[in-house]
Amino acid sequence: MADVDLFHQALSHRSWCAEAGGHPSNERLEFLGDAVLGLVVADYCFRTYPELPEGSLAKIRASVVNTAVLAEVASELELGEALLLGRGEDASGGRAKPSILADALEAVIGAAYLDGGWDVVDRLVLGMLSERIAGASEGPGAGDYKTRLQELVLRRIGELPRYEVEGYGPDHERRYRAVVTVSGRATGAGEGRSKKDAEQEAARAAWSMMSKDDQQEARGDPIGGVIGDA
Repeated sequence: MADVDLFHQALSHRSWCAEAGGHPSNERLEFLGDAVLGLVVADYCFRTYPELPEGSLAKIRASVVNTAVLAEVASELELGEALLLGRGEDASGGRAKPSILADALEAVIGAAYLDGGWDVVDRLVLGMLSERIAGASEGPGAGDYKTRLQELVLRRIGELPRYEVEGYGPDHERRYRAVVTVSGRATGAGEGRSKKDAEQEAARAAWSMMSKDDQQEARGDPIGGVIGDA
């Protein structure tokens, strides 16, 4: 991003601006970013899924353009660590609050649009959300990778996957790491702000790998199956 001032504003929460004085908050950029985000996702869905009716397209958009998903993406990007927060908001765990994270991400999107135009913000948004859009397009339950992995493992070996989850970090920024094992072999790992989210991420990684193994096996290619395999 060339305009450093825009990026600085995008990360400026109103609580910090109230203490610093004279600095604009990220609220106007958030307003713009929200509109740009919705248009990028709507445009992509319209062009990518020509067979889907309006109602289905709206559901896909709603499944990725919401506070929970945007906060998750912002957390993955460690945006919370870069936020400018007032002392009180910071002390109360503001860097991990979904609403603040989601708003900041929308503000960054708004800043990217002003700074680089449509092509830049289109690449930015789709780089963050295209996989989630693809998952949402598969229909209800498509994002439940624990269920999908369980069905795949049961079909392949007749067992259930097992999850090991551990937490780390201070209470107000608690995160979790999960590892899923299949037949005693670590097959996927993931992190999240809750045990459920971490398990879903681990299941998604395992499901993706095992699905690729199915395809490779069908072609007669060698397959992996363990975290860290080359």
